[in-house]
Amino acid sequence: MKTTPEQNKRLVSEGFDTLFNKRDYEAAEHYWSPNYIQHSAHIEPGRDGVFNLVRSLPATLKYEHDLIVAEGAYVISHGDSAAVVRP
Repeated sequence: MKTTPEQNKRLVSEGFDTLFNKRDYEAAEHYWSPNYIQHSAHIEPGRDGVFNLVRSLPATLKYEHDLIVAEGAYVISHGDSAAVVRP
């Protein structure tokens, strides 16, 4: 199945939103492979590492992407985390 760069950007955006903002770990398994490679030395390896990182963050912390670029099957997302302040 061939996808467009726009479809790939949408897929990555949905994956980040599902994990980092909705914190729906079961649904996030659809976006993160069990073979996911974590490249940060500060986060434990694999999909569980990134899921456990998100579990450890305050629930008010949300991810917003600033820029998302795609070419072919490659997608790069640059974003920021910010705490949502509720009155």
